[in-house]
Amino acid sequence: MEEYKMRRGEYLEERVPDLEATVEEYFGPITDTEEFKGSDLYVVGDPDNPVFTRIVAGTVSYSGKKDKLAVHFEERDLESLMETGDVDAAGDANNAKNDFLLECTGRDAKSRRESMKRAVEDDAEKPDNV
Repeated sequence: MEEYKMRRGEYLEERVPDLEATVEEYFGPITDTEEFKGSDLYVVGDPDNPVFTRIVAGTVSYSGKKDKLAVHFEERDLESLMETGDVDAAGDANNAKNDFLLECTGRDAKSRRESMKRAVEDDAEKPDNV
């Protein structure tokens, strides 16, 4: 499960007031919910795009901190896509993921990558006994 933060000064609930509708718009009907770190996330069990097998997305709340967007995309492997002739859908799936994350976080793919890279570097610099 990946967690994404918003741009400085922005909040998820302001960017996307109806996250449930946004998830359905990008990926298909919500079929269930799943608990993650004390928050209920939306599950799309049968996504519209055949590349995805399951999608989990929602808001994770932290006391004293800004909420984050949590997302997990389960995807079929390339071999399976080739067998069913769904390889062309891969580009659409990638666009849907990036467009969804951009709308929710206000951060493009490059900005999200740089932020995650900094987080990994910060974790590597922390002493083990803290």
